[in-house]
Amino acid sequence: MSFDNIRLEKGMYGTGRSFTETLEGIDPSENYKGTQYEGLDAYQRQLKRFGIRPSGSDSSVVGKFFKTSDAAVLFPEYVSRAVRYGMDEASFLPDIIATTTNIDSMDYRAMNLVMTNANATMNVVNEGAQLSTADFTVSDRTIKLKKRGRLISTSYDVLRFQRLDVVSIALKRIGSYLAQSLMADAIDVIINGDTTGTGANAASAHSLTTNAYSYAELVDFWNEFSPYEMNTILASPTVTAALLKLSEFRDPKAGLDFHGTGNIITPFGAKLIKTSHITNANMMIGLDKNCALEMVKVGDIETDYGKLVDHQLEQIAITAITGFAKIIPDASKTLSTPNISLNTENTETTDVNDDE
Repeated sequence: MSFDNIRLEKGMYGTGRSFTETLEGIDPSENYKGTQYEGLDAYQRQLKRFGIRPSGSDSSVVGKFFKTSDAAVLFPEYVSRAVRYGMDEASFLPDIIATTTNIDSMDYRAMNLVMTNANATMNVVNEGAQLSTADFTVSDRTIKLKKRGRLISTSYDVLRFQRLDVVSIALKRIGSYLAQSLMADAIDVIINGDTTGTGANAASAHSLTTNAYSYAELVDFWNEFSPYEMNTILASPTVTAALLKLSEFRDPKAGLDFHGTGNIITPFGAKLIKTSHITNANMMIGLDKNCALEMVKVGDIETDYGKLVDHQLEQIAITAITGFAKIIPDASKTLSTPNISLNTENTETTDVNDDE
């Protein structure tokens, strides 16, 4: 079936799959290899079909979606994609999430993985001897998911003459706010555990007796992660500033990487991420991103597709249902000082960008 002849309808939403996945099932992208449509997914081909340009100086107006009933069905997916792009641009979640699990309920029982140095060692087994065991069990921790979102008030008359690239900027900003909220949830789980009110799986806390971080203390903290690897550091803006003023962090190559990409790499290879969602200004978190945290979600970004398709644009509901679970508790730890002093003997005063 050619993509020009596909009948689009609201029933393609709410099927347990995304709208694009449903379209791909009808119109697989693999059928377009070697053609002018190679590289486009099924949704993008539908935009081509109706002459809708979602970006660029000559982008279409919102009203172009509502020229026909078929084209109107594409609008909710446009909203979802713009929000998702905003989330991807603003979120550090990929740097701290080991895996993402999709479920179809509001509760989730996390797997209980307890790994020690003894578990990590594979001893020689003599013939006929019993192998040592490592138990993976489903824990009694129930991870409760949270529904977050935003209701946008508008109208068709307001939106129909607006260019899509301008509307996309506003929707991406909503996605950015949503990403920051999810980041706050993830950090709360890392620090306090993944079962509300019980402190289960709370991160192992380490405290310094001095008011200043030193490179030697950071190395000791890094060394405590064995058999895991501390490959990511989350730090409050105050702690980030203090760390960057250590002489060991002023490596020329690291400086070039920071100025060129915005990524801060520590001398021992861990990526440093500044975040204001660590409410303790004197705290940093170390974690092994490969096994510390699981993201659980119900579907993807949801929009109220029924109203959007039927021109009733007075309210656009954008929601996401997510939660976070610890996979291996020992793969994340916290380090803090009583009160950071930025003017220590082993630091120099430099300007640090404190934007999120």
